[in-house]
Amino acid sequence: MKNYLSLKNGTDVRGTAIAGVKDDPVTLTEEAVKDIGMAFCRWLTLEKGFPSATVAVGHDSRLSAKNIEAWLTEGIVSCGFDVIRTGLSSTPSMFMLLQDGFGADASVMITASHLPYQKNGLKFFVKDGGLEGSDIEKILSLAEEGVSPSPKRGKVSDKSYIETYAHGLVEKVRRETGKETPLAGKKILVDAGNGAGGFYVDLVLKPLGADTEGSQFLEADGSFPNHIPNPENETAMKSVCDAVKRHKADFGIIFDTDVDRAGAVSSDGEEINRNRLIALISAILLEERAGATIVTDSVTSDGLSAFIKSHGGIHHRFKRGYKNVINESKRLNEAGIDSPLAIETSGHAALKENYFLDDGAYLVTRLLIALAKKGDLESLISDLPEPLEAEEIRLKFKPNTDFKTLGGVVLKDFEAYVKTVPYLSPAAENHEGVRVNFDKTHGDGWTLIRMSLHEPIMPINLESNVRGGNEVMKKELGAFLKQYDFLETDGVF
Repeated sequence: MKNYLSLKNGTDVRGTAIAGVKDDPVTLTEEAVKDIGMAFCRWLTLEKGFPSATVAVGHDSRLSAKNIEAWLTEGIVSCGFDVIRTGLSSTPSMFMLLQDGFGADASVMITASHLPYQKNGLKFFVKDGGLEGSDIEKILSLAEEGVSPSPKRGKVSDKSYIETYAHGLVEKVRRETGKETPLAGKKILVDAGNGAGGFYVDLVLKPLGADTEGSQFLEADGSFPNHIPNPENETAMKSVCDAVKRHKADFGIIFDTDVDRAGAVSSDGEEINRNRLIALISAILLEERAGATIVTDSVTSDGLSAFIKSHGGIHHRFKRGYKNVINESKRLNEAGIDSPLAIETSGHAALKENYFLDDGAYLVTRLLIALAKKGDLESLISDLPEPLEAEEIRLKFKPNTDFKTLGGVVLKDFEAYVKTVPYLSPAAENHEGVRVNFDKTHGDGWTLIRMSLHEPIMPINLESNVRGGNEVMKKELGAFLKQYDFLETDGVF
C-alpha cells in the first residue's frame, strides 16, 4: 500500500532520494515522484479548473535533481500537460516566472532546502502563491488513490528563467538608486555553499559595479563539499565571516541551497543574522512606512521588540513556520493594519511589496539598495539591544514515544509551574509554547519552550542580559524537565 502522506513536510513534499545512509531508506522513488506529478495535474484540474496546463519544473544543485526532474516530467506529460524545464533555479524564481509572462500556469521546484545531500523534495506554486499544507495533503491523497494517464502526452521544452529573474533585481536597484552601477567601489562577496545561489555574483552584483573578489563555493555541487548551505549553520556562517575579514569586504552574503533564505555579514566580519537581520530590514522598511507592524516568529528577542518600537514600528510575534508568519502578516493587512514584512529568525523573509514571497535574493537586494544609498549598514542597527548570551537547546524525546501528546503535557505542566514560582512570569504576548521571563536575580532573561513543527524535539531558546545567566536559567529548567523519563535530559542540563 502506498503511503505518500508520510512525505508531507509542512507545505512541501520531502523524502530520501539517495540510498546508502544508515536507517534512511529511499522514499522519493521513481514511482512516487511520477505518481505525485500526475496527482499535481489532477489537483490543478479539480482545484484550479485547468483541463490541461503548462508546468515549469526547476531544481537546485542536489545530486538527485536530474533523476527527480525526469520522473516528475514523465508523470506530468503522461497526463497531457506540457513541461518547461528551467534547469538550475532558485525557489523564488519558480514563483516569479508565473508573474512574468513566461508561459507556465504552475511550477514545481525540486529542493529540500538545507537538508543533507541524500534528501530532496518538491515545492509547488500557482500564480497566487505557494500551496498550503492542506493542498499538499490533497495532492498526496490523490497520488495514493492513483491517477489515470491521458491518451494524449504533453510536450517538453527547455527554457531558463534565472537570467530574467536576476535582471529584475538589477533593474530594481538601478531604479531605487538612480545609478547604473551604484555598487561601484564596494567589495561584496557571496557564499553560495555550492547551492543554486552562485548566479547572484555574475548576474546581479557585477552588473551593478561591485567587486566580488573573495566570493566562494559558487559552483553547483549537491554533495556540499565545503559546508552545508544554511545561514543558520555555525560552520557556514564562520566560513563567510572569515572570508569577509580575509578579503576586507564591505559586505558578505550567504544563501541556503535554494535561495529562499539568506544571511549577511558586516564589514567587520560580524554576522548579521537572526535578530540582527530582522532589525536591519525592519529599520529600512520603517524609514519608509512609519508605524508599520513587523511580524516575526516566536523566538525573537526582547531587544528586537524594543528596537522596532524605538524606530516607530510595532513588533508582532507569531508561531514559527514561514507560512505561519506570512499568513499572519497577510491577515493583518486584510484587517487594515500595515504589515510590510513577515520574517523568521531562520532567514525566511517575505515582503508585501514582493508578493509575500520568501526570497533570500530579494531580501539582500533590498539591503544592498540601502548600502548604496547610505554607505554602510552597521549604523542602522547600532542601537539594537543585544543579549550577552543566547542559546538554543534541542531536547530530544526518547524513541517510540507519542512525542506530540507528551510534549503537550510538558508544556501544560510548565505553564502551571511558572505560576507557583515568584521570580518567573509568563510573557505578556505568546503565540507558541510557553515563554517565561526570569527576574534580574535569577538569570535576567527569558526562555521559550515549544514543540518542533515536524520532529520529536522540544526546542528551548534562552537569552540573558548577564554573563552566566543562561546557566542559571538552564539549572531551573533542568530541575523541572528531568522528572519526565521520556525526555533525553542526560548531558543537557
